[in-house]
Amino acid sequence: MAKRSNKRGNHEGSIIKRADGRWMGQVTDRPDPMTKKAKRLTKYGKTRQEVAEWLNRTLGEIAAGAIVSAGALTFGIWLTRWLVTYAKASVRQSTYDSYETTIRVHIIPELGEIKLKDLRPEHLQTLYNKKMQTLRADGKKTLSPRTVGYIHGVIRQALQQAMKEQLIVRNVADAVNKPRCTRHEISPLTPEQMQHFLRTAETHPYYPAFLLEWATGLRRGELLGLRWQDIDFSGKRVNVRQSLIRTSKGLQISEPKTTKSRRTVPIPQQVLDVLQVYKHNQDAAKKLAGEAYADTGIVFANAFGQGLDPRSFTRMFERLLDKAMLPKVSFHDLRHSHATMLMCMGEHPKVVQERLGHSTVSMTMDTYSHVLPGLQEKVADKLSDLLTAHSEDKKKHLNEPIL
Repeated sequence: MAKRSNKRGNHEGSIIKRADGRWMGQVTDRPDPMTKKAKRLTKYGKTRQEVAEWLNRTLGEIAAGAIVSAGALTFGIWLTRWLVTYAKASVRQSTYDSYETTIRVHIIPELGEIKLKDLRPEHLQTLYNKKMQTLRADGKKTLSPRTVGYIHGVIRQALQQAMKEQLIVRNVADAVNKPRCTRHEISPLTPEQMQHFLRTAETHPYYPAFLLEWATGLRRGELLGLRWQDIDFSGKRVNVRQSLIRTSKGLQISEPKTTKSRRTVPIPQQVLDVLQVYKHNQDAAKKLAGEAYADTGIVFANAFGQGLDPRSFTRMFERLLDKAMLPKVSFHDLRHSHATMLMCMGEHPKVVQERLGHSTVSMTMDTYSHVLPGLQEKVADKLSDLLTAHSEDKKKHLNEPIL
């Protein structure tokens, strides 16, 4: 028999230790406005503290109106609750911001009023189809299949949690045709174009950043998050340990994107020489600024020592592209340019993967498959040279006199 260990007043919930040793917390939510009935919410845990924390959190959600009976729970309310209660604690701030925007802009306006228990596959399919139409009524382009696929992923995660809480019996997102994503065509600059870009950028204050990007292929956040302690001048390498990203709370230092993203990238001595000069100039500017300079240790900092806004840095890059009269590519395409250059130089894909911080070699190969046709032709030429040499040896052997 369960033993009551903590008795509370009405609507304050209760915590009970069960005969099997587990702890159970219960609280009554707000009445369903349709049926006037209230649902009893229950949580089981191994420790009393675990259940007590759930109870206090749930009571706060009920007071804030975030929890209602399952019968009246709309998809919009559930998405908001899932976002705040589950997603926020498990993803980076930038990812949370992306989820929040996706839910607020694309999902709730279309499906928010539908009751969670009444959500059906056709509701989701209609949403996806509408988002992927060629043109909207206002003449603007709709979302790409990749973006609609992202919307689908957010919806599926939220519904998966609703299943765990037994609010629904199945995940209707599994019954729709997920948007088919076409491979994004990357637009790397050729080695000649990249050299021209660097010559154009030589007088720019952040020329060392563009040069280092050419030599390493770092992600934008990784490049802007570099600290001087991450550059090993004697070992001729850069240690990628953090990223600088923009979030709804401003610029933040974040952990690398994946485990493989934490890596060491060797760099040429010529690049290190440029960085040494840049550091000397930065130290001089730091002394000149005095107390106004916030010494964050960031390599590519602004005049006050703070990290550069990624958007502002990208705009600098775009202006340099225009000045050099080069094709309009994204900053991320410089990363692609680095990888493509290495592949064309004959570097092993494993080396390219490690420099870029990709999770697997197959990801590297899939991303840069456009380079393979040219590499295959080079292989064919090498095989042809071997066959030519073999034919000449065979001819020479046939012409030798038989003793």
